[in-house]
Amino acid sequence: MKNIKSIFVLTLVSLFFISCSNDDDVNPVPVNEEEVITTLIATLNATNGTPITMEFRDLDGDGPDAPVITVSSALLANTTYNGSLNLLNETTDPAESIREEIEEEANDHQFFFSNSSDLVTFAYGDEDGNGNPIGLLFSLTTTTVGNDTMTITLRHEPNKEAEGVSGGDITNAGGETDIAVTFPFTIE
Repeated sequence: MKNIKSIFVLTLVSLFFISCSNDDDVNPVPVNEEEVITTLIATLNATNGTPITMEFRDLDGDGPDAPVITVSSALLANTTYNGSLNLLNETTDPAESIREEIEEEANDHQFFFSNSSDLVTFAYGDEDGNGNPIGLLFSLTTTTVGNDTMTITLRHEPNKEAEGVSGGDITNAGGETDIAVTFPFTIE
């Protein structure tokens, strides 16, 4: 009789542990993984000139090859350029457009633009569904002749309501940096 009670207790304990199993392995919460971005192309168009292309390409990611950064020509002084960004994952064939993913998840992304002097200013040209900036479209206005750099940073899940963020200040944005690229350029 004692053996029957022991078997009964063991069976109940086993059923308890089985019924309390963790369903997380069966129904995992989807993770929104960071985008793989190998290429960033900024195209600047002015009414009085040929489009200027600023391109960053790093096909091996963290591999041994340095990224290739090119700027097609100098910018003109006292000129406003309409800019657009294209981002690609060229590790796939055909290359995957990351721009489309950023457009679909606009509330979770924002580009930030900064430069090393006061030779250019930036303004956002697009916004997400909440009226906050994205930065896939922007304007860049040059002032005078000189050399400068422009850094374009994409943040994933920034706090778009934080102080200064909607105006393009990355200081309080938080989130994770998907890509940050610095382009050197000349203004003639």
